[in-house]
Amino acid sequence: MQIQRVKYRDIERVPQLQVAKTFKQEFAGSAPAPFIGRMGYPQVNIGFLSPQFSGDTSHYDAPKLWARGKFSIGQVATMRYGLVNSRTKWNIKEVYADVGRGIRKEIGREGGNRQLDIIQEVGMASRPVELEVALTKIPQLHLTQETAITPFGPGSELRKVRITGNTKVDTRVEKVVADTDLKAVEGVKGLYKRGIEENQLTKLISVGTLGLGKNRKLVPTRWSITAVDDMLGKERIDEIKQFEIRGDFGLYFGSHFGNYYLLLLFPEVWSYELFETYLETPVNPWSKNGYAYSTDYENYAGRKVYAEETAGGYYACRFPIVEKLAEMKRQAGVLALRFISSEYTMPLGVWVCREATRKALAEKPLLFGSEELMLQYARELIKRKFGFELDFLLGQSKLLKNKKEQKKLKDFL
Repeated sequence: MQIQRVKYRDIERVPQLQVAKTFKQEFAGSAPAPFIGRMGYPQVNIGFLSPQFSGDTSHYDAPKLWARGKFSIGQVATMRYGLVNSRTKWNIKEVYADVGRGIRKEIGREGGNRQLDIIQEVGMASRPVELEVALTKIPQLHLTQETAITPFGPGSELRKVRITGNTKVDTRVEKVVADTDLKAVEGVKGLYKRGIEENQLTKLISVGTLGLGKNRKLVPTRWSITAVDDMLGKERIDEIKQFEIRGDFGLYFGSHFGNYYLLLLFPEVWSYELFETYLETPVNPWSKNGYAYSTDYENYAGRKVYAEETAGGYYACRFPIVEKLAEMKRQAGVLALRFISSEYTMPLGVWVCREATRKALAEKPLLFGSEELMLQYARELIKRKFGFELDFLLGQSKLLKNKKEQKKLKDFL
């Protein structure tokens, strides 16, 4: 296989990408999402994302719709780079003064507290919020990319904003937001069980509307995404640990936007390992150690620290896996291997990992009577598909190594 560097930063070459060249300083828009930055933490940029027109813009922030509707990378990128980030500076902890009654704190420059109110309303709303916006400067588009968050367009400081339509908030959300004695993790779990999808939960965490009143604060968007995946994933892990160790060796394979996932299930106690490999780049551009791949692992006891190498992708992949195991009512060790191909012409955010894993798990699995047969098939599949020698990664696997070395009860009988 010929190795060449992927042009992730050559955005102009992404098919169908047609981003507006000019933006307005004052406009009426429909905001589908808030955005909380992380630079300068705890004094960060907070704001909302909106195209510069009104109407139903819910599809501008809808990862599940993009996955189901088979949107192209160009279509998603075009929408997202058309979103203006109308922002203001804020301290993440300055959300409530009187926690018991939920009274907003009067802080910042004149009108500042109202801007926070509106940003929180955008985060809580079940459909885009109609706004009139005035910025201090005309937004200038500079095409940059992120690996964890979904891209968006130019930003400018918010001078004035007002809501021009009725904001609709789901009654299920209203009830949990109003409960300042409910922990954030319990609020997230409860809302997910009641049908609120993870993208909406991310917004609620990000704008500081969940959790104990005294602990509520704004959370950078990229952190809130991983927090929701981790919270929901851990609950499912606790559930699947109660199931029997049974079933065959199972192999799932599928993809989304050129992100291919090979998922290997072993009839063992719960453990999980992820490898992310950039097939056509000699060095993983986001690996701290400069490897061509990144990897993280957890055993039955779970992780004590953040997954530094694979970062948000670790939790975004783990969540659909444990959802699937819970649905199957089985416990398993899972080795997940992500292969990022040149088809993935630009990163669109960690949601791609979640939806690509779901697509792989939606495929009919191949079942094997032994580990050797499954691994041999996996080697041949990856060699045939990508020209890649899978033994390189299998030889680095902590899951496979520990599985061989770990003593089992039957060994003593």
